[in-house]
Amino acid sequence: MTDEQINQRIAEACGWTDIHDSGPWHNHTLWGYPPIKPGQGGNAYKYLPNYCTNLNAMHEAEKVLIKDRNSYLTTLAGLVEVDHLRGLDADWPWVCATARQRAEAFLRTLGKWEEGE
Repeated sequence: MTDEQINQRIAEACGWTDIHDSGPWHNHTLWGYPPIKPGQGGNAYKYLPNYCTNLNAMHEAEKVLIKDRNSYLTTLAGLVEVDHLRGLDADWPWVCATARQRAEAFLRTLGKWEEGE
């Protein structure tokens, strides 16, 4: 999957709506309406977070996985290269996961990952 496809699917899972391409005048960046948080006023178009490169964005997305956390962690551990991590704590692969690995595990957990795209 491309970064744009990944970012859009994660954003949708996190409650973003009306996501679309900004066009050539904004380098085809994806934007839409973010989810409204309690106590927040009106909503305006914003650029989607880049979940593929931003660990902070993935941290926010991971909060959506309330009932799927165990499946997510198992999937994530399978994506992290662990050869160099042998002998370390069992949680270490999750700590070392990149934003891209977390994004893939997130979508795989929700059944929204597409192979070969």
